[in-house]
Amino acid sequence: MAFDWIAKDMVDVSGKRILITGGNSGIGFETARAFASKGADVILGVRNITRGEAAVHKLKLESPKSLVGLMQVDLSDLSSIRKFAADFCANYSSLDILINNAGIMMPPLSKTRDGFEAQFGGNHLGHFALTGLLFNLLKNTPDSRVVTVSSLSAHNASIDFENLDGSKGYKRYQFYGQSKLANMLFGKELQARIESNGLGVKSIVCHPGVTHTNLASRNSGRDMNLLFQLISRAITQPTEMGALPILYAATEDSLQGGEYIGPDGKKKRKGYPVKDPVIDRLYDAKTASRLWALSEEMTGVNYFFSKGSSK
Repeated sequence: MAFDWIAKDMVDVSGKRILITGGNSGIGFETARAFASKGADVILGVRNITRGEAAVHKLKLESPKSLVGLMQVDLSDLSSIRKFAADFCANYSSLDILINNAGIMMPPLSKTRDGFEAQFGGNHLGHFALTGLLFNLLKNTPDSRVVTVSSLSAHNASIDFENLDGSKGYKRYQFYGQSKLANMLFGKELQARIESNGLGVKSIVCHPGVTHTNLASRNSGRDMNLLFQLISRAITQPTEMGALPILYAATEDSLQGGEYIGPDGKKKRKGYPVKDPVIDRLYDAKTASRLWALSEEMTGVNYFFSKGSSK
């Protein structure tokens, strides 16, 4: 890139309808803040309504002319995702940008409501199901995009298809990396299937580098303790910077779909958004296809790629 891209360099998004999962805190909130300030119609998909209401209140104070909505969804619960998608489709006739951002990081071994390992279930399967259930809106909205947030932890990860539930051993960071690699493979595979069916949707993957967020609360819902916050701020970049790859992936006109966007700094930990070619090394079509088929089986959600219909 010829310059250091920042939020003010975004193309016009006024009137665009944008759904952000986990938009009440961290990079999700910063992403929502940037879009609201540019006049977009922003909907936050959140698990905790109280925290969501506080985020919406703040966004409306900062950007009173923008539309900011709130809907509850628990990505660790397929019934919640189905209800959310049904309500969203009943209330909205289009969706310009879906940002699959929400996630949990390194909790003790635990299961989702449907019995999946929590990180694979919430970080990957939840977003796979949500995107599939909203795909009819996306494919019938001109120039729509799906942005899926991965992580640096995906770069050295693999998918252990024989131990997705953790019953044969569980290491928190390893399973986190697996879930974020699944995010990456899903986003890239989605683009391949979009292209093979001649659709106009773009699927782009990104990662925020090493950014100060509340992910390390390990799904407790509580803020990190003060000491951990101080250490985190010393070695990470602020959330405003961490949100830039998402904003770039969601709006940059030059992107064709299938790219991976991350920071340009040392070891890709901090900096301004650029295309990261590492996705070409990490993406394996056979693994991605197997993951897709398994995700359909586990969630019961199938994608319909034919134009103009939900079938």
